[in-house]
Amino acid sequence: MPWPALPFADWEPTYATLHRWTQIVGKVRLAVMPWTNHAWHIPLYVTTRGLSTRLMRHDVHAFELAFDFVDHRLHLTTDDGAAGSFALRPMSVATFYDRLMQMLAAHGITMSIWPMPVEIPGAVLPFDEDEINAAYDADAAHRHWQILVASHRVLTRFRARFIGKSSPVHFFWGAFDLALTRFSGRTAPAHPGGAPNCADWVMEEA
Repeated sequence: MPWPALPFADWEPTYATLHRWTQIVGKVRLAVMPWTNHAWHIPLYVTTRGLSTRLMRHDVHAFELAFDFVDHRLHLTTDDGAAGSFALRPMSVATFYDRLMQMLAAHGITMSIWPMPVEIPGAVLPFDEDEINAAYDADAAHRHWQILVASHRVLTRFRARFIGKSSPVHFFWGAFDLALTRFSGRTAPAHPGGAPNCADWVMEEA
């Protein structure tokens, strides 16, 4: 798997939009999943085509949302065989939010999420009002996914050498980073807090 170049300046507008899109999908997962220690119920997971929520349950439906950075679509699949999707292309965060919620509702999945971005300094627009961030460079999004796949391989091998408690390799949409945590068993220092639009207790528990 290649590890392509992705200078931040070259894809910053796409990054800013995609960061918010992943937060919307991640907050759907947050809304329906029971709390798990260290916030392990909320990440996304690297797949052979992009990022996925994996299986979630809402009332009578089990469902999954997945970013496909090969064909550039967001997919919804349910346990009753239904499916939906829409194209990932240049569109505002507000448009993405609306299309996702409409797609979920069309399959009997309704919920409310807190529409404010988290852990993004200076973010003041809620998702449903953000018409500013609207870039999507498909090539850059694809290269970012390839970097995640290559990084996932490295972190998986690193994790395998440790016999103590360790997190999965997972993608935290708050900070837009791929993470792996090893636990020493020692008490961790207090988190300093201060993450934008994120309660200190969340960061401390995570």
